[in-house]
Amino acid sequence: MRVLLVMDPFIKVPPDQYGGIERVVADLGNGLARRGHDITLWAAPGSRVDGRVEPFGREGEWTRWSNARNVATLATRFIAAMNRFDVIHNFGRLAYLAPVLARDVAKVQTYMRTVNPANMVTAERLGARRLHYTAVSAAIRDTARGGGDWSVIYNCAVPERYPFVADTDPAAAPLVFLGRLDRCKGAHHAIDVARRLQRRLIIAGNVSPLAHEQSYFEQELKPRIDGRLITYVGPVDDAQKRTLLGEAAAMLMPIEWEEPFPVVLPESMLCGTPLIAFRRGGVPEGIDHGRTGFLCDTVEEMTKLVRCLPTIDRAAVRAEAVRRFSDVTVIGDYERLYRYLKAA
Repeated sequence: MRVLLVMDPFIKVPPDQYGGIERVVADLGNGLARRGHDITLWAAPGSRVDGRVEPFGREGEWTRWSNARNVATLATRFIAAMNRFDVIHNFGRLAYLAPVLARDVAKVQTYMRTVNPANMVTAERLGARRLHYTAVSAAIRDTARGGGDWSVIYNCAVPERYPFVADTDPAAAPLVFLGRLDRCKGAHHAIDVARRLQRRLIIAGNVSPLAHEQSYFEQELKPRIDGRLITYVGPVDDAQKRTLLGEAAAMLMPIEWEEPFPVVLPESMLCGTPLIAFRRGGVPEGIDHGRTGFLCDTVEEMTKLVRCLPTIDRAAVRAEAVRRFSDVTVIGDYERLYRYLKAA
């Protein structure tokens, strides 16, 4: 099949560091190419995939004007490229598909965040045909409140990129927090857990450019980072990430928001490292409580569950990640969807 992948140009595909969904798009494109499909990617300058890359937009730019300019740019491209593709798969804003909604070509719109049901209504009013929606978790799908045709296809990670580590000591190895250092991600809760247990905690991730999130880091996290019990190592690339995750007893995910389905979840599990997470958003869909990790609701519960880590079989964690969230599994899910839509 001739498949077009479209991604917002804010972060290039794949990212150097932060950018979970951009990494999924890269892995999907490369995997589809390995299976013999003709892949084209429209994404930020500097993006790369095993196929054609036709960049648009400006990396790092996210304003009302840039978004309008990107929509206009893609409208022109779609008009010129109508017969080039069998399937158009958009990971960016639904508005990108406006010029082709009524055209007789299979279209997939993937949501990685809360859905505005009004968008489904607008798409229908614009005469949408052969349009199928996917969500990275059932929790995200359900925010559409029944509008449109939906499938749930989880985010993936590549097993070869995150090798299994069998001999990490669950009672002595450090805990890890990996994610953007915004309040809603809950790094402050992870510090509370580590301090209560006197367990080492390694924090990795980027600090948001937003003023209120920078204030959160400077006032609520930085003063508690002592370089001994609590360590901050900054943003990490793939090599640093797999070392960090593989050597951890567990990854803590004390989120304060309805997290759609973080890519770091399968990345951690592929290393054999269980997660202990707050029961929010799509995260519970990825964790088999008591077997691949633990779910809880409070810092007190998370603290108690850290002591239960020796009951987790790291090999079982890895096996479940390969079965459910490997690139092979998820690419197969998308490929079957494409074939179904193309034949419809």
